[in-house]
Amino acid sequence: MNIRKYREDEIEELVELWYDVSIKAHSFISDDYWRAGKKDMREKYIPMSDTYVIENNEEIIGFVSMVDDYLAAIFIGTNYQNKGYGNKLLDYIKMKKDYIELRVYKKNEKTVKFYLKNDFYIQEESIDKLTGEEEFLMVWNKEI
Repeated sequence: MNIRKYREDEIEELVELWYDVSIKAHSFISDDYWRAGKKDMREKYIPMSDTYVIENNEEIIGFVSMVDDYLAAIFIGTNYQNKGYGNKLLDYIKMKKDYIELRVYKKNEKTVKFYLKNDFYIQEESIDKLTGEEEFLMVWNKEI
């Protein structure tokens, strides 16, 4: 198992991983919404973030993207979920940061529990303007 900075030639693989996991984890949001976001992920979001991949035997099994102190994405391939890889990526980022915030859909209960288990707390609840879904702003602070 290895965590490293992504390479530009891996963007398409990361976008497909993001898309596949997003439609499975967010069944309450139309697949069209996620499909429409592929271009922005490829051309905007991944290139502007600090993105790290986790790999096993040179196979990418997940990634995490940070924009300053904002955790913009953390995705583990569906065949590798619940095996500790998400925790490893999160711990890797926690070693680099003193403060992390993120947004997660309230209906994505499995992911909310994951963050709560990893010492994040819910700071506020709001409505995502693009989807109309309730979401939480969650925060982790090294000092707490």
